[in-house]
Amino acid sequence: MTDVSPSVTVPSRDHVASDAPALAELRVAIAHDWLVNYAGSERVVEQIRRMFPDARLLTTLFDEGTMPVGLHGAETFLLQAIPGATARHEWALPLMPLDWRLRGPVADVDIVISSSHACAKAVRVGEGIPHVCYCHTPMRYAWNYDAERERFPFLLRVPVRAAMAGFRRWDKRVARGVTHFIANSNAVAERIQTNYGRPASVVHPPVDTEYFSAGGERRGYYLYAGRLVQYKRPDVLVDAFAELPDQELTIAGAGPMLDKLRARATPNVKFVISPDKRQLRDLYRGASALLQAGEEDFGITMAEAQSCGTPVIALGRGGALDVVTDGETGLTFSAPTLGAVRSAIRRASAIDWDFEHIAANATRFSHDAFRNRIRDQISNVVSTSQRVA
Repeated sequence: MTDVSPSVTVPSRDHVASDAPALAELRVAIAHDWLVNYAGSERVVEQIRRMFPDARLLTTLFDEGTMPVGLHGAETFLLQAIPGATARHEWALPLMPLDWRLRGPVADVDIVISSSHACAKAVRVGEGIPHVCYCHTPMRYAWNYDAERERFPFLLRVPVRAAMAGFRRWDKRVARGVTHFIANSNAVAERIQTNYGRPASVVHPPVDTEYFSAGGERRGYYLYAGRLVQYKRPDVLVDAFAELPDQELTIAGAGPMLDKLRARATPNVKFVISPDKRQLRDLYRGASALLQAGEEDFGITMAEAQSCGTPVIALGRGGALDVVTDGETGLTFSAPTLGAVRSAIRRASAIDWDFEHIAANATRFSHDAFRNRIRDQISNVVSTSQRVA
């Protein structure tokens, strides 16, 4: 699987090295949807800011207590003044386009880099300044509402559906202001092409492959790690293990489905609520395989598990197709059904996995690899902008 789409010309390593001083001198602004929870998209911003430590950091909502030092100093605007907005940031979403558009254009920089899964690509940019958008996905609420509607109270679903139709029109219009899109997976690049009519390069998000490393002994259980939300389909995994009494499943995470999952779980299903980073690494290292039954935009947990040498059994859609090499670093199955999950587990148990090879293969997701590829993309966009100017 390539990391950059064939339509994009990437500078050679020699070119990037010779151009590095110019990149280091760039005045940069980074825009991100909100900085409230430290998750996968925030890790992307953290690595980009590590490349440009003096960059301005713009966002709608900022909670310093949840963010690492590398993401401190963010500039906010209107929404930050609303009491309780950081605690219920998703309810502030209807006001976020306004928050971005009422700010003056960012004009004191050489390039703007937005990190967007919602509205950050709406950041206003001064004339002639290139805008690179690292797109985690076109916003799920708007572009895939039917799959997301369970998040909304029943009485709000009809008005929310109507509102999201308007948001899609706005979102597509705003996308025209982006100079160049970068997607976090080939699946997201396809969505960008479908929804915005724009091509995108592919740069996989960064994974801490130094921390998430192989070690310890396999302890024979299967693992699900992630939020307990409907689109990730942990319920399918719990139900599948009800008919696999000789196998064990560990559910590591938290979320609105926790109580429902506990109520339906059989004795061979155990729960680890909100594991910390060390606990998660230990769980990866001990598992026979990581299981994912939902479609992911990329799937950080899949890459982290593989970095620990753990094969991944995943639904063969979305980001899993970028992470899993079928039969080599894991297995994919065709549908989120009980039969498909059970069949994949039986197939996986018959394979003599090369755990060292799986861990070595995951270095393609390392922090260094991410920064190098982002540097390539920015160098290409800056060079192109200079030639056009």
